[in-house]
Amino acid sequence: MGCGDACPIFPGKRYEEWVLEDPAGLGIEAVRPVRDEIERRIRALLAELQVPVRQ
Repeated sequence: MGCGDACPIFPGKRYEEWVLEDPAGLGIEAVRPVRDEIERRIRALLAELQVPVRQ
């Protein structure tokens, strides 16, 4: 789920590539699972980076 633009590459930086379903044009019931998956991945990334998260 991306815009298809190429991102600049910076040596020594970490990049995440998340393959997500594109919910464009779909109803709210199709968007919610994508939203939830993004939240799950962000929380996992923050935990991996040891960033405190507010509940």
